[in-house]
Amino acid sequence: MKTPLKQTMITLLAVLFLLGMGACSSSPENTEDNQLTAQVLFPEPARPDGQTDVIELRSEPIETVRVAFIGVGSRGTGAVRRYTFLEGVEIVALCDLEPKQLENAQLLLKEKGLPPADTYSDPQDWKKVCEREDVDLIYICTHWDLHTPIAVYAMEQGKHVATEVPAALTIDECWQLVNTSEKTRRHCMQLENVNYDFFELATLNMARQGLFGEIVHVEGAYIHDLRGHYFKEEDGYWNMWRLRHNETRNANLYPTHGFGPLCHILNIHRGDKMEYLVSLASDQYGMTAYAKQKFGEDSDYGTRDYKRGDMNTTLIKTHKGKSMLIQHDVTSPRPYSRIHMISGTKGFVQKYPIRGIALDPDAHSFMSEEKMDSLLAEYEHPITREVGELARKVGGHGGMDFTMDYRLIYCLRNGLPLDQDVYDAAEWSAIIELSEKSIENQSTPVRVPDFTRGAWKKVSTVTYY
Repeated sequence: MKTPLKQTMITLLAVLFLLGMGACSSSPENTEDNQLTAQVLFPEPARPDGQTDVIELRSEPIETVRVAFIGVGSRGTGAVRRYTFLEGVEIVALCDLEPKQLENAQLLLKEKGLPPADTYSDPQDWKKVCEREDVDLIYICTHWDLHTPIAVYAMEQGKHVATEVPAALTIDECWQLVNTSEKTRRHCMQLENVNYDFFELATLNMARQGLFGEIVHVEGAYIHDLRGHYFKEEDGYWNMWRLRHNETRNANLYPTHGFGPLCHILNIHRGDKMEYLVSLASDQYGMTAYAKQKFGEDSDYGTRDYKRGDMNTTLIKTHKGKSMLIQHDVTSPRPYSRIHMISGTKGFVQKYPIRGIALDPDAHSFMSEEKMDSLLAEYEHPITREVGELARKVGGHGGMDFTMDYRLIYCLRNGLPLDQDVYDAAEWSAIIELSEKSIENQSTPVRVPDFTRGAWKKVSTVTYY
């Protein structure tokens, strides 16, 4: 039973919430003449004269895709290995500051009977790699700060680009990627591997075929205890760069793994678009507690000011009235989770913490494991039917990395639109600064820029050609 005081507080909180959000209410009937008004806005620069959008961009087919890898540490070396299993590929250049990493990558080529690649190891050599005339695709696996600068320069040199996540760290960098891709007509793909997970692809296929009815709400996350990696002084992140980002910014710093598959399920910028978000961060406890326990109460690490709150929760409303929840926590001792939850008018599915599917009229409980496995087999995505067996053998997060690489090369060789385009890269990466600004302003609503500048209406669904 609620006491009068508790009821009063609940009512007050509800009123304050509605006052804060009232200007940002959304409905399916929103039109260009009925724009939402968020309290924090980022400018949407007009498209330069002579520049057009790259929705479903097609380029000339490339019979043999000549690839250069920039950054061959842990992620980059894994990518080089996977590419030795792909047909229609030639690995021509490797670039990294650490000679040992270059040696390891060259050894992978030798073990497969492939010719050695040219190597580069000076800090600015990535520019030389981008300038080579015998390169079609630049594959970027450096630390986050270089993703956008390398991608932009590579496209300006006429190269297609695939970059690790996040593709950009600021809204300005997002616009740099978009404008450069539109101007040069070069592909810019963010290497979001989770879109190619077997379960995620199956649920995408289920959604496309109407199994869940009208999708109303989705949830995703990146919940992964990385404290041991952040404070690893040797054989960890180069120059401990990832720890620095957690020290200096309070935001969802790594949104794309849980977010990407959901954006494709909701057809973001292919018939719908994100309108605004609100973001809330807890205070920071985990980094300090871990550092004090590992290095001592008065140690350098133990006394630093880590800015990023442990748990970030961001809520997003779309133009068509759908809701999205995305979480980020890399400093709490808890099981790994991407959530991956989809709720519609006919059913429900989630992957973490317990995998399950529930469909009308029996949606009060999950169907049996046997029935779910049968359903997942029935709705297996055509892509995994085609390449799934080889992907499991080659590996890379259970095969989804190889499937991602296979699809990128398949589309380039056949002149097809990529599964993920530059607008995906911009929208998913934009969550970093958008969440940061909302948190800075006490969870104030922040408008999500339309990086397509109106072109999101040109097609009605995400297509994996």
